[in-house]
Amino acid sequence: MTLIIDYLCNGFLPSASEAWQRSIEAQGLSLKIRQNPDDGFCDPATLVERMDALGISALQIVMSDEQHHHGAFNFSDVTARFDEVSDLVRSYPSRFFGLWCFDANSGIAGVERAREVLGNDWVVGLYNHVHSWDRPFDHADFYPYYTLASELDVPVVMQAGTSGGLVPSECGHPIGVDRPAIYFPTVRFVLSHTGWPWVDEAIAMALKFPNVFLGTAAYPARHWSSSLVEFLRGPGRTKTLFGTNFPTVGHRNALEQVSELDLTDQTRVDYLGGTARRVFSRLPC
Repeated sequence: MTLIIDYLCNGFLPSASEAWQRSIEAQGLSLKIRQNPDDGFCDPATLVERMDALGISALQIVMSDEQHHHGAFNFSDVTARFDEVSDLVRSYPSRFFGLWCFDANSGIAGVERAREVLGNDWVVGLYNHVHSWDRPFDHADFYPYYTLASELDVPVVMQAGTSGGLVPSECGHPIGVDRPAIYFPTVRFVLSHTGWPWVDEAIAMALKFPNVFLGTAAYPARHWSSSLVEFLRGPGRTKTLFGTNFPTVGHRNALEQVSELDLTDQTRVDYLGGTARRVFSRLPC
């Protein structure tokens, strides 16, 4: 049986729906989020039932403190808070884990806060929403966090490619991971969101470096390029991770589209959870 891991999920409680709608409306975006009852926002017990029905073992939820940016979009408006995820972990052990979205504008205080949060073994990695800072992956402000990830043996997930919000996208070029992957060979970097529209660039980085992986959150399989499909079927079989970025993609919808892919059984096992367990060393085996 394939035990599925969603490496990147946002808060799913009904209150989060309101936050997402406010953010989308404030920016005038055409972005849609999942609202249907069987794949949308819900209470924890309902989600766990849904996970069981779909074969999902665990979700990794992005969380942060409140952050302040200039511009129309503040990512921390739609992230979960530490206490919210901590409560989920206590109520449903081994079903929910946290990814800490650090504040690159807060200097050493941000690094110490990340260290404090990572002192909890259910926090399995760091998340770099690079578009919040408009700085490429190899910017000096991120290196203390990469150093911390190396010290604590946790991966760094970063949103690669464009942003759905009204913030600059150029900073999300996947090739920005080139120097960090060289300087921090023990840190496992996950280029999330497929790197679109620079998918081939993201694939090139995953092919070049043993410590760079490709995550497909936010892009269900019917939207993939042919090069991504071939990468997953071939050299990327053990380098690609399943994710949703819920609520932009629902779990039921994402898995239905994965089922349509012509994959070997082993590739499917690796993509849906096996690779995530190798990348996120704090996850239970």
